[in-house]
Amino acid sequence: MTTENPYQPPTAKLHEDIIATGEAGGTLTDGIEGNYDFEIMEVIKEAWQKTTGFKGTLLAAGFIIFLVFFALNIALTFIISSLSLEENIAAVLINQLILTAVIYPFMAGIMMLGVRRAVDLPVSFSMAFGYFGYTVSLVIAALIIMVFTTIGLFLLIIPGLYLSVAYLLTVPLIVEKNMGPWRAMESSRKAITHHWFKVFLTYLIMGIIYIISIIPLGIGLIWTLPMMVNVSGILYRIMFGVEEARQGESR
Repeated sequence: MTTENPYQPPTAKLHEDIIATGEAGGTLTDGIEGNYDFEIMEVIKEAWQKTTGFKGTLLAAGFIIFLVFFALNIALTFIISSLSLEENIAAVLINQLILTAVIYPFMAGIMMLGVRRAVDLPVSFSMAFGYFGYTVSLVIAALIIMVFTTIGLFLLIIPGLYLSVAYLLTVPLIVEKNMGPWRAMESSRKAITHHWFKVFLTYLIMGIIYIISIIPLGIGLIWTLPMMVNVSGILYRIMFGVEEARQGESR
């Protein structure tokens, strides 16, 4: 059994192994430069395997987040309905900003559960609620991405589709690599662009699996929701690596 640290600057052989299998995880530089690769079905297979022991934690956290979001949405809708037309328009914008500010730290928590699961770090229910310190950066990134993708969708759809996929790993980059919004967006975009079609097809296949899982009374979501989160975590690990896992390997 080798004791070689896969998170140290790679030798040529180790670098080839990272590109060939994605198992060791990458680095930020490797991701941005495109020094990674993966097999779509291997990512989906691993995402399925990692649902074992993960489903309860993720679903419990997701259920609490849904309740918070649902209650907040009802309260804000009630307030807006009591306003005049002019006040209503302004209130709708404020409503969306508040919902974004609330949901994105939760989204970061869910995605980080997937990132940690991808490198077999411990995960717990409370971790999904530990990223409110990043709210400002997350909201700024969310608003910029929304504007860019909306403009892109109006420009023959394809630019918007490209950006919606290219920015998929912005959130974990902000919280796991402690990046600012724009740097995280550009790092995600540059890294994913090298294998954009593979990333797109991975999520497309996972999306089809997700839709099929809804058919039997939604019971399949018990497995496919954690799988979807795991897919993002595994792709993040392959492209960028995970700092906490790297530090653990170096000790």
